[in-house]
Amino acid sequence: MRHPTEEKRAAFRALHEQGCFVLPNPWDAGSAVRLHKHGFQALASTSAGAAWALGRDDGQLAREEVLAHLRMLVAATPLPVNADFEAGFAVAPSDVAANAVAAANTGIAGLSIEDRTGATLYDASLARDRIQATAEALRRDAPDVLLVARCEAFLMGEQNLAPVIARLHAYAEAGAHCLYAPGIVDFEAATKLLVTDGRLPPASQA
Repeated sequence: MRHPTEEKRAAFRALHEQGCFVLPNPWDAGSAVRLHKHGFQALASTSAGAAWALGRDDGQLAREEVLAHLRMLVAATPLPVNADFEAGFAVAPSDVAANAVAAANTGIAGLSIEDRTGATLYDASLARDRIQATAEALRRDAPDVLLVARCEAFLMGEQNLAPVIARLHAYAEAGAHCLYAPGIVDFEAATKLLVTDGRLPPASQA
């Protein structure tokens, strides 16, 4: 018999393999339970919601506070939880990787890592190295956890698709299982970011 954490992670992977699904954001145990009762199949933490629930701004929670928050969400329902792990609470790739493993140890099924620091994006090569180190660490210590690489460029005011697609390509090659570029609002542009057969469109299509 598989451990409950293994079952959650297997279920989370199966959802991705089946296609699109809705991933709502609980901010505490009560909202997680309510979302479970409404029939959702998985949950995703929200850094903003977690901070606001404590009267703070997004990004003001320390790593240990976020880990405690993740443990609370994981324990609240039998649903798999994807962690909004912000920028990994470190700069150096090895430190981000170590923090991601600590997050995996809370029982989450997946986690996302952003490529921004404050109001700017990390250098593209450093951002890729951070994802690669994290992917390698998870393969070693928590191989069933999904890694989501987030490109924050649109949220930082980027208007062009080409640099975003280039970053997403790099993150995929670095070992990310899923890719996310929040902030895109143009439908035509969004269609160019669609993944077909597990492959991103070539940057030349941007």
